[in-house]
Amino acid sequence: MTNSMRKLITGSLLAVLILISGSCSDFLDKVPQGNLTQENFPVTEEDALLATNAVYSTLRNWYYHSGGYPILDIMSDDAHKGSNPADQSNNVGPFDDFTMSTSQDGLSRWWSAVYEGIKRANVVIEKVPAISMDETLKNRYIAEARFLRALYYFDLVRSWGGVPIVTTTNPELNLPRASREEVYDLIKGDLLSAIDNLPEKTELIPSDFGRATKGAAKSLLSKVYLFDDDYPNAAAYALEVITSDVYFLDPDYSHTFSLAGQYNAESVFEIGAIEFEGTENGGNQYSNNQGVRGTPNKGWGFNRPSINLRDSFEPGDPRMEGTIIFLGEVIDGVTILGDGSTPDITYTDETNTVIKEIECYNQKVWIPGTGTSEQWGHNRRLLRYAEVLLIAAEALNENGQSADALIYLNQVRERARQGNNDILPDVTETGKDALRELILKERRAELAMEGVRFWDLVRTNKAAQLLGPLGFQSNKHELLPIPQSEVDISQGTLTQNPGW
Repeated sequence: MTNSMRKLITGSLLAVLILISGSCSDFLDKVPQGNLTQENFPVTEEDALLATNAVYSTLRNWYYHSGGYPILDIMSDDAHKGSNPADQSNNVGPFDDFTMSTSQDGLSRWWSAVYEGIKRANVVIEKVPAISMDETLKNRYIAEARFLRALYYFDLVRSWGGVPIVTTTNPELNLPRASREEVYDLIKGDLLSAIDNLPEKTELIPSDFGRATKGAAKSLLSKVYLFDDDYPNAAAYALEVITSDVYFLDPDYSHTFSLAGQYNAESVFEIGAIEFEGTENGGNQYSNNQGVRGTPNKGWGFNRPSINLRDSFEPGDPRMEGTIIFLGEVIDGVTILGDGSTPDITYTDETNTVIKEIECYNQKVWIPGTGTSEQWGHNRRLLRYAEVLLIAAEALNENGQSADALIYLNQVRERARQGNNDILPDVTETGKDALRELILKERRAELAMEGVRFWDLVRTNKAAQLLGPLGFQSNKHELLPIPQSEVDISQGTLTQNPGW
């Protein structure tokens, strides 16, 4: 067990704020408790709430988001490093061409942030059952902690494979890596337990928006089963969400990601934030580091959508405009001029004939305004109903139910065309292999720049083919390297991933 996994609960850990929009009272707006420790916390019903809120606060930790930068998009064919050429070229650039090392900047911060969230979840799961309080509320807090622990382990297992499993506040030192299967078993167990004690989204009051729900747990479980190649269970849980009649597609694709679209009917689980700089003030820097650079000055400009992504959209697909901000666009009355130190066009050859990149930005993190502070108020959408529909389509197709799969695939396409029947016609293909390719293509268009493309290519064994020209190597880059600092601290207990 590493030192970074053995942090005590302190007052700073509990100084958690804002998970919902500024118009609602914050369900994490609690006064810090001072020098609290594991030995005397939590013991009251109010403590139980504070401890549960602390588990959520990890989601707004900048390092939780793949170490601070959206490297999962950058490692895919959807995006490049972005910003100006020199900015963070040694820290973020290696993820663009797969030259990162075991000591690469950001990896250890990501690892530690996720394990910190797990530690906080373990406090709730282990300590809250002994508190004398309303049993229904108690079980809900524990279920929320189990949902979040499952989410954190899902991040770990996809990124690093089998990792140390920590399920207690007093773990043994130097825990070895568990197997991939053991981690998946823990995730599934946590989510199945959470489902039984979480409310539906429709039961939440506005001040609780952003908390885990039954639908969120079922949706995440269906995604977990999809990644574990268990298609019958992936389909079963996705269909439970679909038939619950709790979630619906937003008629306007772009609205789904807007400030006005926070917590809408399509949102299954999102990370709430408000427009204040600093995580301690309720902000989330995930959007800030991707905001338009220059004019307007909305952020650092990392994670630039690729030409490959632009060209992958079907003709007329409105999702391209809803995903990519191009120079010269006017959005919410603001003209996008971009960064003077960033070339408008970058070429691959000295004769400037083959375009490699154009300056553009991720529109899914746009927040109205002309400054950087507003960007801190972006709610990152982690689970959307559109993805649940696509999980159902993919799983049903793999189960030999291609005709049923088309129902859910075409619902996503129908919303995307937004009433224009001249574009994005319904898919009629029922051949299993051909339909599989069409569903993956639809996932790319629908979920672009949302951190899913890289893992989709890995799990469908397409990464070597499509990312090989970018530097991806088979039997190595399917997983990230265990941070070298963690291997060193473990004194050899943690073994490195293959190829690293």
